[in-house]
Amino acid sequence: MSTSLSGPGSAEQTPGREPVRRGLPRKSRTARNHAPITATGLVVKVVLLGLVAGIALWAAFPLVEGEHWVGLGVLAATTAGLFYLYLSRRHIPAKYLVPGTLFLIAFQVFPVLYTASTAFTNFGDGHRGSKDDAIVAIQTSSVQQVPGSTEYSLSIATKGDPATGALVFLLSDPKTKEVFAGDAGGLRKLDAGDVTVSPTGKITDAAGYTVLNFGQASGRSKDITDLVVPTAGGAIRSNGLSRAYEGKAVRAYDAGCDCIKDSETGKTWTADPENGSFVAADGERLAQGWKVNVGLKNFTRVLTDPNISGPFFGTLLWNFAFAIGSTGLTFLLGMAIALALHSPRMRGTNFYRVLLILPYAMPSFAMLLVWRDMFNTDFGLVNNLFGLDIDWFGGTWSARIAVLLVQLWLGYPYMFLVATGALQAIPRELTEATSVDGASPWQSFRAVTLPLLLVALSPLLIASFAYNFNNVNAILFTTEGGPFAPDNPTNGATDLLITYTYRLAFGAQGAEYGLATTVSIFIFAIVAIVAAISFSRTRKQEEVYS
Repeated sequence: MSTSLSGPGSAEQTPGREPVRRGLPRKSRTARNHAPITATGLVVKVVLLGLVAGIALWAAFPLVEGEHWVGLGVLAATTAGLFYLYLSRRHIPAKYLVPGTLFLIAFQVFPVLYTASTAFTNFGDGHRGSKDDAIVAIQTSSVQQVPGSTEYSLSIATKGDPATGALVFLLSDPKTKEVFAGDAGGLRKLDAGDVTVSPTGKITDAAGYTVLNFGQASGRSKDITDLVVPTAGGAIRSNGLSRAYEGKAVRAYDAGCDCIKDSETGKTWTADPENGSFVAADGERLAQGWKVNVGLKNFTRVLTDPNISGPFFGTLLWNFAFAIGSTGLTFLLGMAIALALHSPRMRGTNFYRVLLILPYAMPSFAMLLVWRDMFNTDFGLVNNLFGLDIDWFGGTWSARIAVLLVQLWLGYPYMFLVATGALQAIPRELTEATSVDGASPWQSFRAVTLPLLLVALSPLLIASFAYNFNNVNAILFTTEGGPFAPDNPTNGATDLLITYTYRLAFGAQGAEYGLATTVSIFIFAIVAIVAAISFSRTRKQEEVYS
């Protein structure tokens, strides 16, 4: 007679099956697959999701104010998706992939797309804002003092640092005794209890503002002169450092003709919507314009405008020569030194390696400035040491040779290090086998060592080429792009496309961001094509020697 043990907590064993426990709750599949969330993990999750909600609310108000409904919808959908993802126990891989993807979009994809979109606009100095902004700028910049204009006692103040803070006009009306604060955003009345007014009517202290003394204000005289405070009847401008006036705008916008009219001269500038400018009948354009889409105009200008296409293609040829020369020369010298120190007959290799990597350990920008002085014609070390009288940076080819020599000195330690590592990975048995077969050292190097080195180092050489193709420091800190031809001060003999682009964007003639971005797209396309072709050849080479 058998006894049954089937009480609570007991198990019935069936051959080939898992024991079945009775009287105990079964764990769900979700509970079995996921560990319980600890108190610390729960706190971290709550804090991070709260931070996401706070950022979303902070970003939503400007979007609503600007009526950017598409952006608001994307923000709402993204926030809701994040809450669903991290409040759910499902989609475990996505919990790790989504943050990286969002950061990639925010810091890589979006900036690249925004930069590329600028190439299809006329964005630059005088074309930064909307048409309404341009009209306001034109009208306020034409303000002049007229008989009967209201005059104020003026104090200059800032919000924050007196040297860099935003300027504010603190104004006192001697007739009404009212006090105001004005900046580029407009004029607002101040509470008399928040300011201190001297017996002469000048504001000496104001809550929330730093009043500048005479010396501090004199240091920012240009900014004070440029500041215009728009008002309903015109605008307020400074008249020295202690007086201001509310003048009348000489130029005003007429919506009927979509033009700007000058009340003094009678001249008219009609809107040109294709170029975002106001143009007179004689071709004169007002400096203030607005941002518009120009399609492929910037690309056409780069390729067809003689003032740009000539320097562009000439700079492109030198850019290739510089990138190939810098990469190739540093690789050859670095590899040669690595081969010499790799020889088993060499002694004191560690000492030599420390000496050889010193240029790599120095800050590159500092060494570029040192080399610039060493190539000085009159007191430079190079001319004095070798008894030369060469104006290195005064001639086209001498300047280019000097730049390549500097790059050789700065770049060979890196190639020496990577070549040393690659050489140590090549089995000595391979080179010894070629010696047994009767091959000379040169034949052994050409047939075995060099191909294996190129397989290992080709990606690094491609990366070095891409870096040198855009090596702005190498030019700006040595030749600054010069020497320049007398008839072309915007493009020098040693300019790379990147330095030429920099000069287009921030040159003395005014910033042209749209045009500069167009050149940047050409640079990206060139480097991408070269890299793609090079990696394709590298893969074929790897297949041969794998």
